[in-house]
Amino acid sequence: MAKHDLTFDPPIMNAAGCLGLAPDIHGALDWSRLGAFITNPISRLPRTPAHGTRFIEYPGGFLLHTGYPNPGLEHVLRQHARHWLRAPVPVIVHLLSRSPEELAALVRRLENVEGVSGLEVGFPYEAGAEMVSACLQAAGGELPVIAQLPLEHSLELAAHAIRAGAAMVSLAPPRGMLPTQSGELVQGRLYGPALLPTTLKTVSSLAVLGIPTIAQGGISSQEHVKAMQDAGALAVQLDWALWRGGGHRILA
Repeated sequence: MAKHDLTFDPPIMNAAGCLGLAPDIHGALDWSRLGAFITNPISRLPRTPAHGTRFIEYPGGFLLHTGYPNPGLEHVLRQHARHWLRAPVPVIVHLLSRSPEELAALVRRLENVEGVSGLEVGFPYEAGAEMVSACLQAAGGELPVIAQLPLEHSLELAAHAIRAGAAMVSLAPPRGMLPTQSGELVQGRLYGPALLPTTLKTVSSLAVLGIPTIAQGGISSQEHVKAMQDAGALAVQLDWALWRGGGHRILA
């Protein structure tokens, strides 16, 4: 997989956070049906889970607030780098970006790790064009980079990401807020079939702009995969369908 030349055959993969830090080759998933594996989000230092309510269902999906817990890059490399090298599909490492300097250090570390085919850089909801551009310029190197942009801001940020060196963009789950049973308001990422119309429209709009895009959000059937491709998506990432068991039907 050459720099800035990401191709996925088949054009389906998991979304970051759905299947762990390395492919489970002994599990039920048929890896020949996926074109890549995306790791859980990884930061430079360990992160602990978010406190309080972290999962709330609503009609059409659920809200998730986790805090992106992970043991930090060095621990991940010690535990999983050997599995990436033997993975049945290309491995793309998802990195949490908080500053250009930190991201540059993470990228340089991964460029020396065999078995890593590319990077996906996840940007926080509040990221603006300046942060996106600076981080992606810092991430430039030997590994192709996917910029995962907040769905709500993808149209305004995508062109900046591509100009700064991203090979393509992917769509992060939108954010929302729901009350708990006690009335506490919880913010988090939204998943589920209810997102399909918004995702489909966003993918279509990005295609008009000539932005190479990986779709994520609301995909729960093979028909949805085809619709995303017809709208202009180069590939799709599965999230809700994998958590709910529907991914096996899509990958059948």
